[in-house]
Amino acid sequence: MLSKEKIARINELSKKKKAGTLTAAEEKEQITLRQEYLEAFRSGMRHHIEGMKVVDPEGNDVTPDKLKQIQKEKGLHGRE
Repeated sequence: MLSKEKIARINELSKKKKAGTLTAAEEKEQITLRQEYLEAFRSGMRHHIEGMKVVDPEGNDVTPDKLKQIQKEKGLHGRE
C-alpha cells in the first residue's frame, strides 16, 4: 500500500503534467512513483485473487486447479 503522501504527490505531478509545467526531474519522479503504485496494486490484487474460493450455485467448489495449487502451497482454505 502506498502512503497518502505518495499518492498525493502522484496526483500533484499529474496535474503539473496536464498544465505542461513538469520538469525533467519531476517526470522521472512521476515514472518512479507510478511504477511503485503499480507494483503495490498488483501485489494487493494478486493476494486478493489467491485467497478466493469459487463456488457454483449448488455450493460445489469450482476453483480453477491452478489457483487451488497456489492456495495449497500457501495453506489457504484448508487445501492439502
